[in-house]
Parts: sequence; structure tokens; C-alpha cells
Amino acid sequence: MIRPKDHVREKERLKELDSFAILDTLPEEDFDSLTTIAASICGTPISLISLLDGERQWFKSHHGLDVDHTPKELAFCAHAINAPENVFEIEDARKDERFHDNPLVTGNPHVIFYAGVPLVTEKGLPLGTLCVIDDKPRKLESHQVKSLNALSKQVMRLFELRKKKLTLEKTLKDLEESNQNLERFATLAAHDLKSPLNNISMLADLFLDDYGKKIDEEGNHMLDMIKTSSVKLKKLIEGLLAYSKSDSYFKENKNAVILSALIDDISDLHHTTADITIELKSELTAIQVNRTILYHVLLNLISNAIKYNDKDKIIVKIEAYETKSHYVFSVNDNGPGIAPQFKNKIFELFSIMNPKDRFGQTGSGIGLATVKKLIENSGGFIQVDSEIGNGSTFRFSLEK
Repeated sequence: MIRPKDHVREKERLKELDSFAILDTLPEEDFDSLTTIAASICGTPISLISLLDGERQWFKSHHGLDVDHTPKELAFCAHAINAPENVFEIEDARKDERFHDNPLVTGNPHVIFYAGVPLVTEKGLPLGTLCVIDDKPRKLESHQVKSLNALSKQVMRLFELRKKKLTLEKTLKDLEESNQNLERFATLAAHDLKSPLNNISMLADLFLDDYGKKIDEEGNHMLDMIKTSSVKLKKLIEGLLAYSKSDSYFKENKNAVILSALIDDISDLHHTTADITIELKSELTAIQVNRTILYHVLLNLISNAIKYNDKDKIIVKIEAYETKSHYVFSVNDNGPGIAPQFKNKIFELFSIMNPKDRFGQTGSGIGLATVKKLIENSGGFIQVDSEIGNGSTFRFSLEK
């Protein structure tokens, strides 16, 4: 018996094999189907998908053989991966000096005939073979050789797909951990930044109360600017935090939500503002949705309809209906409307169309970007119809 030599690029080959993370994994139907087909086409009782590590050949699939590995020094496949031919074929191992006294030939499973096709990666490195075995001499016909080659390529495709799936799962896991770390950082940073900003705003108020009459008009104006800037920066931080945390909303399950009660909750937040009417028109009662997402979207749209309204009496109308796959909502206001050139820009992050709202506050340009992100990631759409002077209607959908 002649022991097989290591592959000329053995270290690279073993590293490549490890990258597939397939050794000692459980049987899989896809691979077992291929060895069954190989044995049937070639008319042999045994067919194997064999992988060679540093000390053994291990069988990812073993049709017609009960063992799942053998020592590498006895492996026909260890010779096959060094052969330049497409198919390494031994018609009668008893007459071949490399194998005639091999225990796998002289004893079970009595490997007399062997034909193996190397399983070669895109880097040109063989991981093992797809092989067929018989306990009597024979020779493959040309169509059987062709079929065995085709099946070996299919084995490699499955290996590559499996590797890509594992890589994708690891990437997604790393991304999720990264997002969680980023969210924790954003929360801590927001907390650490908001506290001094609150102090700045409060100190500016105290200073104005105590010393406002002792400083000139320009000094008072500068203090007002300090207070306004700190409030603006605080809102920006809160908006960025909400945008970064929006992905976590999708972890919540969809539950039955009473639509009228949800609108009432939002309306209560604006009860101190005079001359506001918020109307709901819908035949829907309880709907099955992610409440946090729907609440956040409606709160933002309704609040904008109020803040940027130029009328003495503000009217906001909400409608809702369902299709087979989605719930569809509209939020209509009687405000100033949106110019055509701004209809798409309003959903962009940090995009600000109006310098100040009716209360003299400046927006952050994050709210509608967050709304768009939540809706589209929920399998829905959002669009706006508007005409200058005649208000705006935001329509959006959420997948059931």
C-alpha cells in the first residue's frame, strides 16, 4: 500500500475546508439525494461525499455505507484530490500497488472499484470527492463519467450556498449587535447631552429674570439666542434618538388596536391648544397592527398638521379603510399646503421646509424621515397630495 501524499497546497486547502464549517455536521437531505442519484447512475452499491481534513476522511453523505469516517492514510479520496484527471478511477484495486493490501480492500467494505471526482472550490482547492464504490471490478461508461462530474459540481454549489448562508447569518448577527451597541450609545449620549442643554436653557431663563432689566437690548437678544439654540439642539438630539430606535419598534407583535381610542389618545395631547378639531371617519373598529408604529406615524402627521397650520380654526380629518393585505390611512388638514417641488424632499432626513411653526419653534427635519422609514419597513407606502392654500393629505398604508 502506498500512503497518499498531502496536497501541494495542503495548508491553504485545510484553511479553505474550515471556512465552510461543514465537518461533523448532521446529515442533510440535499446531499443524501445526490449520493443516491450517483449510485443509481453508476450502478454501484456505495456512493459518498467525502471531505478530507488533516487526519481522516469524513463523509457528509454515505449511501450504502454505515461508517461516517475512515483514516486519511487509507482513503482513496486522498489520492483522488491529487490527481489531475476529472475522474480518478480504479477498475480493480487488488491489482493496483497503491491499494492491493489496503484494509478497505482486503476487508469491509471491500473496495474493488472506485471512481471519484474532486470537489474543487473557486480558489482551485479540493475539499474532498464525490465518489462511487463497488465490491467487484468495473469501468464507468462515458455518460456515467459525465453525470458524476455534473453531480460533483452540484455538490460544490450546495457547499457554496451553505457557506454564503452562514456568512450572511453571521453578518446579520454582527449587524444586530452593532445596532444594539449604537442604540445604547445613542441613548447614553442623548441623556448626557440633554442634561447640560436643559441646564443652559434654565440658566438663561434665570439670568433673564434676574438681570434682564440690567442689560441692554442686545444682551437680552443674545440670551434669547442661547436659550433658543439649546432648545433646538435638544429637539435634534431627541429626533436622532427616535430615528435610531425606530428599528426596535418592529420587535413588537401586532395586536388588536381600537382606532378611535388611539386617535383620542393623540387628541388629548393637543387639548390645550385652542380651535382644533380632530375627526376620525372610518368603519374600522379594532385593527391588528403594531400599535407603537401606528401611534408614532399618526402622532407625527397630526402634530405637523397642527404646528404648521396657518388657519385660526384648525381641522384635521383622519380616514381609514382596509384592503385584503393592508390598512390604508389618510390625514388631511386645512393648512397652507406644500409646494410641488417639496413633496418628495419633506421625507428626506434633516430636510426642513418651514423655518418655524405657528408656535415659533424650528423643526429638526427628522420626523417625516422616521415616519417614512417605519411605514416602508412595515410593507407599506406613504405619499402626499397637496395644493398651495388648500391643505395637504398624507396617505399611508401598513401591511396587515
